[in-house]
Amino acid sequence: MSSVIGTLLLILIGLTTYKGFIDRQYFERHVFNVDEILINRQWSRLFSSGFLHVGWIHFGFNMVALLAFSWSLELILGIPKYLLIYVGSLLGGNLLALYIHRQHGDYRAVGASGAISGVIFAAIILFPDIKISLILLPIEMPSWLFGILFVLISVLGIKSQSDNIGHDAHLGGAIVGVLLTILLKPSVLQTSWWLILLILLPTAAFLLLIIRNPAVLMVDNYWGEGVKNLGRRPRRRKQLSVDEILDKINRKGVDSLTPEEKDYLDRMGNK
Repeated sequence: MSSVIGTLLLILIGLTTYKGFIDRQYFERHVFNVDEILINRQWSRLFSSGFLHVGWIHFGFNMVALLAFSWSLELILGIPKYLLIYVGSLLGGNLLALYIHRQHGDYRAVGASGAISGVIFAAIILFPDIKISLILLPIEMPSWLFGILFVLISVLGIKSQSDNIGHDAHLGGAIVGVLLTILLKPSVLQTSWWLILLILLPTAAFLLLIIRNPAVLMVDNYWGEGVKNLGRRPRRRKQLSVDEILDKINRKGVDSLTPEEKDYLDRMGNK
């Protein structure tokens, strides 16, 4: 059977996606753009960008995934709760992307992937033992395994930032999808508590890591001082680096420098 709301969303997103293809001004008014959101306060882009795509293949993959999970979710939760998960996950995914790319003023993105990730993870929490097949690949796995691999791939993708996939929006949408499912159907805390922990604990640890130590996202092969030290201030390195000090000035301003860093920078400038 087909999902009523999933089908309606497909039609709506298809129409707005096509509008974006033929009307560049429309696309530019609604695309996720960091500077437009943070500087010009165009918060509506957090929502409207989810109704655009960069191409029909991008649109097609998203819609196939949406329809694959919509019917069961609509049946169990009902249309209002389903829509809450969809919209909440869309906004949650884009808010995480906005935080991670807050220093990248020219960062742009479109797509419903955050919302669809929330729908998928809501279904995973509700039905942890169902089988999930990857699109175009004859690979089938339990939904709980898919969820864990999805989180791992998203974390590594955010860390490396080596492709054009919105891993941050995927992860943010998935997190909101899990949290809203718990809120709307608390019984999952009894039936799927182990899967919720396997998804949320490593995700929370990674988010706390990048909040406390933003350099994790800036330096290759650097993961900070380890999760066990996240609650403590990191030890100062014995050897200061001009590049690190200049990067700190760029991020936080010259007033953020310690006396030791200012003295070191003065000494290096006099050489």
